[in-house]
Formats: sequence, structure tokens, C-alpha cells
Amino acid sequence: MVNRREFLGISLGAGATLALTPELLRALQQSGGKLMQRAIPSSGEMLPVIGLGSSATFGNVSRSADHTALKEVLRTLVDNGARVLDTAPAYGGGSSEQVAGTIANELGIQNRIFWATKVNVAGFPQPGAPSPKADPAAAKAQIEASFARIKVPRIDLIQVHNLSDVPTQLAILKEMKKEGRVRYIGVTATLDSQYAELETIMRNEPIDFIGVDYAIDNRNVEQTILPLAQQRKIGVLVYLPFGRTSLFRRAGTTSLPDWAADFDAKTWGQFFLKYIISHPAVTVVTPGTSQAKNMLDNIGGGIGRLPNEATRKRMAELVDSWPQAGRGGGPPPASPTAAVAAVSVPQAVLERYVGEYEFPQFTVVVRLKGDTLTGAPAGQQEAILVPASETRFRVGGGPTEVEFVIDGAGGVTKVIRQGGQEMRGRRKPTP
Repeated sequence: MVNRREFLGISLGAGATLALTPELLRALQQSGGKLMQRAIPSSGEMLPVIGLGSSATFGNVSRSADHTALKEVLRTLVDNGARVLDTAPAYGGGSSEQVAGTIANELGIQNRIFWATKVNVAGFPQPGAPSPKADPAAAKAQIEASFARIKVPRIDLIQVHNLSDVPTQLAILKEMKKEGRVRYIGVTATLDSQYAELETIMRNEPIDFIGVDYAIDNRNVEQTILPLAQQRKIGVLVYLPFGRTSLFRRAGTTSLPDWAADFDAKTWGQFFLKYIISHPAVTVVTPGTSQAKNMLDNIGGGIGRLPNEATRKRMAELVDSWPQAGRGGGPPPASPTAAVAAVSVPQAVLERYVGEYEFPQFTVVVRLKGDTLTGAPAGQQEAILVPASETRFRVGGGPTEVEFVIDGAGGVTKVIRQGGQEMRGRRKPTP
């Protein structure tokens, strides 16, 4: 059996990336057993427990003219029994949906995929501020654009992305479900601060799914959200099971423990995935990858035995004993504010970013107070922008990232990133 680490060792030893040949695929394939399936609680429909996410790696590769690697990933997904592809209009400005739809049609597999996408035209809810409102016409237009990009007459699942104006956008999804254009509906929440609102929605709205971040080193949803999903019979899509790549960085060169064989984990990737899948509330986990060999290894995480409760505790304790690492696009787990506050940015640089920035649904005002940059939607309480570099900042040192991009003509664009979404606002010209 060739595992992920051995494959990478072979590739590096050869001095080049090896092509995923049929022979190599057979060598990588898991021996014995089939990919596990779980029932969607609201319908009983069975779904394979391993899917594919597209918020980071897929979106990045989709910008390339060569989509060969992504084609192999999707082929590997469906050829090995998996179905769920999670995407969103916010991923790459729609490019993830577009490329996935194009490739699926080229391969003739569009009807073998369970298409899960999202809607959000309201922007990001800001802590302590009223949630921005969604324009119903804009939300419907965004959904129609998803249909056009994915190239299917009916989308399996659409969720309101990051709890953004749920009343307006979920109402639209309810109507589309009645019309038969959308099979399942739900909401996603990727921040701990959103969980109270998520609980309220789960208790009061007829949703089929929620989407949440969950990893062996990010277990907060185990406290209330996952038990409530079981109680309310709501399916759970899991995002970022590897903390993007932070878990692999934390594992480093550590050898997989011998006792991982007790639940058929052959690689660290499978170790991490089996922890997630072994929670009975989880329906599907959607790790992202742009490499077919990793897609196949991930599928192996849904084959064979699963850890019991005592073993899950042992797994978590092992990972908790490792040094911390930043979670990809998010802040480092330990003292994020302190970690980024050490960066000193010259005042002359900060002055370049001052002004009003126009976003699709709101205006953000950036001010300089002494040597501190602040920002907030017009008329709302200001938040300190904590510098991570001369161009990147975190709102209050939290998970929302702001980047300022200056073009050759001196124009400035403010990019806001949060929970896998990205919004761009252009600074108004000064009079």
C-alpha cells in the first residue's frame, strides 16, 4: 500500500511530480471495503461520507488555464464512490462553480455529483452591528448564476452562506425547494460567535443541512451544535477538517501511531478524517484538494473501521499535545491579537488607506487615529485594524482579514475575507 507520505517521498525522490497513472491509482486504492454512507436525516437519502471542498485549493487552481489536475480530482471523486462537491459563488468570484461545472460536463459526470453551493449577497455580518440586508432580486440573480455555471437543471443543496440575512435569503430557498429547483436547503456558520444564532435557526427553521468548521483540533461544535443537529434531524456538512493545512504542519514528521491501525487509518489525513466521521451527527466531510492522489487518500478515510469514544478521546489528546500552528487563512489559535500586533507599519503607509470604500451593499470608512487604523461600515462602531503586514490587517485581531491593494494609478481596493468569502470595495476618489 502506498500512502500519502510515501507517495510524496517518491515524487520528491524522482525530482518531479509524477503523473497519476492508472497503475499508480491502483497502487493507491484502499484494499477491502467500500466508502461509508450516511443518511440525510430529513429524507433518508444516502450520501458517501467523504466529499470535496473547493474554498481554497480548488479556487486557486481554477484560475489557471490548465485544469488537468482538477479534472483528475473530480474523476477520482466519482470513480471511487464519492459524490458531494461543496462550492459557493464567493469562491474565486464564481470561478470554482464555473470550472467544476465545465469539467463535470466534459467528463459526463454532472449527474453523478451531489452539488452543494451557497448564496450570500448581503456581505459579512459584523460583530455587534446589525446584519446587512440582502436584496432579494440580487440573491435570486446570484442563484441563477450558480445554475448557469454548474450547468444542471436542479441543484441538490443551497445554503445561506455564513448566516448572512437568513430571513430574506432562506425564504427564497424555501420557495425554490417548493418549486423543485433545489432539493435541500440550509445555512452555514464558520465562527464560534455565530453559534448562538445558528442554534436559534436550527430550532425554528425547517432546514435540511448546516455547514460548520470541524476538526480534531477545532472541536467547539461538539458541545451544542452537533447534538442539536442529531436532535433536530439536520444533516451536517463539515468544512476544513484539516484546518486547511495546519494539522499536517502540526504533525510534521511525527509517525502515525501503531494504534491507528485499530481503526484502519493508514495516513495522517485518514486519521484526522476518521475522527470527524466517527461523530454520529456528521453526514459528509468535505476536505479540499487539487490533487487526485490526496482525493483518493481522503476517500480512504471513509473506508474501514471507525474509532470508538475512548479512542476518539485518545486521538484528541495526542493532537492537543502537539505545538500549535495557524489555521490557514485564519488567526493562530494562541493569542491571535498578540501574534499580529507585533507588526509595525509606518504611518505614511497607513495614510494611503484612509478613505471611504464602496462595497455592493454598504460603505466602509477607514480612518487613521494616531498610529492606529480603524474601519467600520458608515454609521457603525469602529474596529481597530490590527496589522499582520503592511497590506494585511485583522479586524480587532479576530478572524476577519482586510487587505489593501494599490494599483499603478494609485487607486486602492479593500478586500475583506471571512469564512471562505471575499468581498472587494473600491475607495472613492478624494475631491
